[in-house]
Order: sequence, then structure tokens, then C-alpha cells
Amino acid sequence: MSGFDTASPDLVLHNGKVITMDRHAGVAQALAIRGDTLCAVGSDQEVLALAGQACQVIDLQGRTVVPGLNDGHAHLDREGLKGIFPSLGKVSCIADVQRAIAELAKKVPAGEWIVTMPLGEPPAYADMPQALAEGRFPTRQELDAAAPDHPVYIRSIWGYWRHTMPLVSIANTKALELAGIDSETPPPSPLVTIEKDENGQPTGVFYEETLMPIMELVFFREASRFPLSLRKESVPHSVQAYHAYGTTSVYEGHGVASEVLQSYKDAHAAGQLDMRVCLVLSPNWKSAPVADIDAFVEAWCGWLSGRGLGDDYLRMAGMFVDMGSDANNELRAQAYPNTGWAGFNYDTARSRERALELLMACARHDVQVVAIWPNMLELFYETHKQVSLKGKRWVLSHISTLSPQDIEKIAEMELIVTTHTNRYLFKEGHLLQEKQGPAGEQDIVPLRSLLDAGVPVVLASDNVPVSMFHPMWHAVARIARQTGEVVSAGQKLSREEALRCMTANGALLTWDENRKGVLKPGMLADLAVLDADPLSCPEAEIKNIKALMTLVGGKVVYRARDT
Repeated sequence: MSGFDTASPDLVLHNGKVITMDRHAGVAQALAIRGDTLCAVGSDQEVLALAGQACQVIDLQGRTVVPGLNDGHAHLDREGLKGIFPSLGKVSCIADVQRAIAELAKKVPAGEWIVTMPLGEPPAYADMPQALAEGRFPTRQELDAAAPDHPVYIRSIWGYWRHTMPLVSIANTKALELAGIDSETPPPSPLVTIEKDENGQPTGVFYEETLMPIMELVFFREASRFPLSLRKESVPHSVQAYHAYGTTSVYEGHGVASEVLQSYKDAHAAGQLDMRVCLVLSPNWKSAPVADIDAFVEAWCGWLSGRGLGDDYLRMAGMFVDMGSDANNELRAQAYPNTGWAGFNYDTARSRERALELLMACARHDVQVVAIWPNMLELFYETHKQVSLKGKRWVLSHISTLSPQDIEKIAEMELIVTTHTNRYLFKEGHLLQEKQGPAGEQDIVPLRSLLDAGVPVVLASDNVPVSMFHPMWHAVARIARQTGEVVSAGQKLSREEALRCMTANGALLTWDENRKGVLKPGMLADLAVLDADPLSCPEAEIKNIKALMTLVGGKVVYRARDT
């Protein structure tokens, strides 16, 4: 037994399959918890012998236990936001839409906005308008008929839920008037179409060839924003949604804007944060047009260095850095401090020269950096040649394709890689296959090559959906949604390797490898009891695994209804 001491624990879980992720201990039958820490892991006989009279004992009945899952790129706050604006429910014709809007109008005082979630079935909101009997979207006049005394706006989706375009939103006549949209209003971007009728008047339907909405942030920003009070209230709902799949730690690598940070702080202060959260800063550079970046990072960003500031439940560390320019992101950023679904500032990108200057400053002052686009790898390496990145645990996220030369550089810099398998394997793997061709297929999300090169890989949900068992299945099966074919079979991971990429490896992001990610004495008692064994269940069932019970710091924070 891996015993810590012999004092009686507070809780014992026994008669299970405990996948410890400890390379020396392997699989155990039972574990014991005292306070927020594991005090013993071993056989039933050894661990049960420690239980005193006051100890709670739970029979796992053969269920599998794993360390609490670490989501390397979670966007956890978005899940709770989905419940703030009302859903129109299942609709099969425009009359259904009208009835749903009319019901909402009965509950809202005349003149006040009615803003709803998109048309369609969550989470992808697909098959619209084809699923409507009319085969088209409702017009402003049809929404007027349902709610003549209210401005109405049916918002578009956050495009990354579905990864197909266009995004579509719809406004009635009062909403158009309040937004200042008429027959003469030009689209705010070439990516936006303001649909017109045969008389040249807006129909109320907007099409956007982009994955991040523009219209709601430019014309409907106040009506569609998530009030800070509701953002805070939504955090516990988000946390529960992730706990339901065994996630106990999240890393927000895309960075967070001030409104998201504040919502976490408020929830934490209210004792409503039962998730271990590490936030990365999404800078608003317009508020700090500094000439000397190095001095600025030293004077104002030093608190982000190393493990940053915070406690075991809420910490902020590191900075998101981007390069380039995007006129559409400039448009979106006009809604500041409202960031909509994103939760990050849209205009964080710097010119190449300024981005390199910022990276150099962060490297000198030990501020961890996260980047999500391939063009940042070159800048990381340029920085590394002047200030070594070894040991700084900089993060390259959302990887799509990497060449063997790229992987060599990543290994040399000792970067951590976090993935977006939901997009680049499952949803768009077939597109990358077409682009790469047979000769370059092994460069597509090359998880096997990264691990073989000694690069720590951390799986991530990106909130599409919240379950980490989808990325695990992607890493093991590598099936493309569109074709059902395997994408670069040589890059498959074993189930145990994939599980390590969502437990022990995730702790590396926050310098917590000696505190979580592995079930052994002395570690935080973060764990999940699952409804299936991810190491032995049918491969296709991996993505359907749920938690029966989730513990954070020895406290049960989620329990399925039937347990």
C-alpha cells in the first residue's frame, strides 16, 4: 500500500478499479481521504483497515475511479451563459417561432427587449432553416406579429459550436429601429449581409460568414450583452456541467477579459466555486498604449509571473499573446467591456514587431505565454534564441498541423501543447486530409509524434462539448465526423496515454504536478467515479462516459441522480 500515515481518514472508497496514473502504483482497489488530501491508496484490505468509527465508507461496486480531469482549454464560463437568454425550443415552422416569441412577450413589459438563443437544437443549432416547413427564416414582419410591442432579436450562434457558416440572427422592426438599421445602412463588414426584400427594405435577417458574431456586438450590443450579475450567477451552473463529466480543474488558455475575471472572483467570494480554475490574461492593449513593453511587463504584469496570484480554487497567471491585424476584431472590440460569448478581448493581436517585443519581455520576466495560432511558433522560437524558454512552460494551443521540424522546435523550447481535437480531428479532420494529402497526413494533430518527442500534451474540450471524454475518444480513434474515416492512424494514442493527457499532464500547465493529476498519498483528493472504464469499454463508448460522482479536495461536488 502507498500509505501516508495510519491516522483514521474521513472517507474511504473501496471495491473499485482505481486508475492512479502513478507510473509506480498502477491500478488499486481503494483509497482514503483525510481533509482535502489523499492519505492512502492500495488494496481493499489495507485501506479499510484504516477506517475508524467516524469514517464514511463508500462501496464503489466495481466502478472505475480516475484522477480529476484537467481541461487544458475549457471556456467553462460559456456553459452557464447558455441558460441566461431564453430558448425558443424545438420549432418546425415559423408559426412555432411566433408562438414561442408571443409566450415570452407575455412575461416582458411592453417596450423591453426580447432576446433569445438561436433557432435550432442545441448544442450545434444545425439544420436551420431547412428544419422549418417554409425552408426559410422568419422575417421582421412575422416577428412583429408575435410581439408587436417589443423589440425582438434572435441571436446567432457562437460559430465554434458548429464550425459551419453562415451565422444567422433575426430582428423585428422595433429592434431594427432601435439599432438604427434601415434601407441605407451598410453592412459593418464584408463578412455581413443585411438581407433586403424586393423593395430594398431590410427583412430583419442577417447572415455572417464568420464564426464569431459581428452584428450583435456592433448593432445589438446592449440588448445582447451578458450582465455581470448574471455572469456571476451562471458560474456555478457552468461548474456543475463540467463536474458531471469528472472535470475538476480548468485552464483558460485563450485568456479572459475583465468581466469574466470579475464573475469568477464574485463566485469565489460567495463560496460558489468548487472548480480549480487558472485564468490567463487577455490584455486590452488599447487601455495601455505603452512605448516600453519591457518596462510595462516588469512594472504592471509581474503578478502574472510563475504560478501567478490566487489560491487552489482561483488563480491568474500568464498572458495570451497574438500577432496580426483583423478589421473584424476591431469591430467586435468596440463593444468593450462587453465580450459576448468570447469572454476574451478581441483585439489582443500585436504587429509582428510588437508581438516579438512582448514575448521577449515575458520571457525575461518569467511570465508564461499562451498562443493559439501556428504563426506564433515562429515567434516563440525567435524569442527562444535570445532568451531560453526552457522550463518556462509556454503553451502552444489549438494545434492543427505540425511538421517534424515544428515538433523538434517545440521539444527544444520545452513547450506544453494543448489540443482542439473537437475541431481539427473530429469536425475538420477530413478537410485537413484533403489539404495535406497522403504525404502530409501524419502532420495532422500529431499526438503520437509529440509524445514520442517528449512534449507534454494536454487534451482540451474548448466547450464543444464540455466532456473531456470526447477529446479522449478523438485521440484514441481519430475518426472524422464527415467521412467516418480514420485521420492519420499512425498518430493514435493508447487509452492510458490519452487519459494521462487529461489528468497528470494537465497539472503541468499550472506547476501543480506535485499536488494533483495523480492519485497517491499527499496529493489533493480530486477524483471522479465513472459510469464506465475508459481503459476497457468499447472504443465508441469512450465519448459517452459520464461521472457518477466527482470530488474536489475530498468534497463531493457532483453526484448523479441515480447514485
